[in-house]
Amino acid sequence: MSRMTPFSSPLLLGFDAMEKTLERIAKGSDGYPPYNIERVTSGDTEKLRITLAVAGFTQSDLDVTVQDGQLTIRGRQVDAEDRDYLHRGIAARQFQRSFMLADGMRVLGADLKNGMLAIDLAKPQPQMEAKTINISVDE
Repeated sequence: MSRMTPFSSPLLLGFDAMEKTLERIAKGSDGYPPYNIERVTSGDTEKLRITLAVAGFTQSDLDVTVQDGQLTIRGRQVDAEDRDYLHRGIAARQFQRSFMLADGMRVLGADLKNGMLAIDLAKPQPQMEAKTINISVDE
């Protein structure tokens, strides 16, 4: 028996990649680290900024990559075994947070300041294009 999905309609041609994207998004995550997404406008250009709260992580603990239209931020902290804790309320954590990027989105850069990792993205300008398709006649 085949699986029916919203994208199995014969009217939706070529949306296979979007279906896979939605499946990846649906897997979810644990909500750590918390993040904001904001629109930053300067003049006539518009950017998006993703800000993650990564207190305790250094630049070398963080990894930001873009692959196949997916922005992935990973954080890895290593436990210091030479410490003798009387109470331990701050755990060395690992995380992975992923964001699907629309076609044409570009990562401009990342900045770590005061425990906040800000990643700037260039938002593509929509281009409206109309194209006339010639119809050939068989005679």
